[in-house]
Amino acid sequence: MISRNFKNVLVVSIGFLSLFTAYGGLQSLQSSLNAEQGMGVASLSVIYAAIIISSMFLPPIMIKNLGCKWTIVVGMACYVSYSFGNLYPGWYTLIPTSFILGLGGSPLWSAKCTYLTISGNVQAAKDNKKGADVVNHYFGIFFFIFQSSAVWGNLMSSLIFGQDSNIANIPEDILSTCGAHGCGITLETNSNSTNGTTSSRPAQKLIWTLLGCYIGVGVLAILIISIFLDNIDHEQTSQFRGNREPFCHTFLATFRLLKDWRLLTLIPLTMYSGFEQSFLSGEYTKNYVTCALGIHYVGYVMMCFGAANSLCSFLFGRIARYTGRAALFFFAAATNLACIIALLIWKPHPDQLPVFFVFTALWGMADAIWQTQTNALYGVLFPRAKEAAFANYRMWESLGFVIAFAYSTFLCVEYKLYIVLAVLVISMITYPLVEYYEYKNPTEPIEQAAYEIPKNKADEAGIISQTWM
Repeated sequence: MISRNFKNVLVVSIGFLSLFTAYGGLQSLQSSLNAEQGMGVASLSVIYAAIIISSMFLPPIMIKNLGCKWTIVVGMACYVSYSFGNLYPGWYTLIPTSFILGLGGSPLWSAKCTYLTISGNVQAAKDNKKGADVVNHYFGIFFFIFQSSAVWGNLMSSLIFGQDSNIANIPEDILSTCGAHGCGITLETNSNSTNGTTSSRPAQKLIWTLLGCYIGVGVLAILIISIFLDNIDHEQTSQFRGNREPFCHTFLATFRLLKDWRLLTLIPLTMYSGFEQSFLSGEYTKNYVTCALGIHYVGYVMMCFGAANSLCSFLFGRIARYTGRAALFFFAAATNLACIIALLIWKPHPDQLPVFFVFTALWGMADAIWQTQTNALYGVLFPRAKEAAFANYRMWESLGFVIAFAYSTFLCVEYKLYIVLAVLVISMITYPLVEYYEYKNPTEPIEQAAYEIPKNKADEAGIISQTWM
């Protein structure tokens, strides 16, 4: 039988898989689906701006009061609201739901990271293994399952939008504006093609069908976590509520951790995660895929990203114990560097269909390393301040998203690639300083007893899916 900790990792992973099947697919389409007045990209900017705000104070407060499990549930409900906002897209529907999603985003991810770190350290103590190795393994399993959400969410969009009868051929004058030298191209947003131009927005009936599917899988995610996930920090949450720290102490927990020079040094690396993800979902999908192939191809191309990301997350999570984090980080940096240089040169054209998939596969492989190893690194470096550490991670990553989406509407793609490249170079200069210090002065993992589930609560040998409500 599988251990309770491993079962919980699977439940969290499947819950996030279901939730981000909806949100991931919707995010990939925003820059093309709601292109009018840059509304889609603006909504993404609001999401990550709200995540920054929530990262400042919400994760420690919510996790300590609600526990990881119920913080995840509340955060998931915030994500589902964004799908409802897209049913009738407008400034008065997208922006409020984007803000709600952002407020729930940081607590959701901080609770997930905290949960996996606790589970990994407890299991490592039981199995007499190194805590960092088990935490790395658990994050690898999570991202292996989670990143496949890009496959299913984008498969939904491409299959549904592929039924649009108004798909038109893209003329050469539009193709000439695609790629790195495009400067905020605007495609037609109506459903019909009357003058030979392309139509980027599918029929409204198809959009509603897709959003209905996305809302359904989002609600399913909430049910999976509510019913099947163990409340492993139940005792600690009860103790906190019974013996509360001063509000200011909890409120400022995220900022107090900034006194640690290691966290400050990791900020460029963390922000780069936001820059590289926003480029793929906001710029590559619009200025390369939608521009040259049409919006119905966005899902297929992003499926390739999700599949590569998922498989590599599992692979790198396992081999990190043999190669170490540093080797993987530099491999990811070299991969992204090669892609950025190629994207600066390449002129996308429908006749080069396989090339669109090659770029997303390589980007997915690199992103798998950024996600698994950066999350695991935070868990290893700050085991006694996990909530604040992962709140910082989400805050600085979101700042990268906000900056990238903010300049999305007025910079040429070429300059956006140069910015991503610059942040990557800075990251690879600052990150090794932290890694070298950790090599010389390893951080001791938190003791197992702090998160041990009392024996009288459950029989470890007989029950692996007990859930405290």
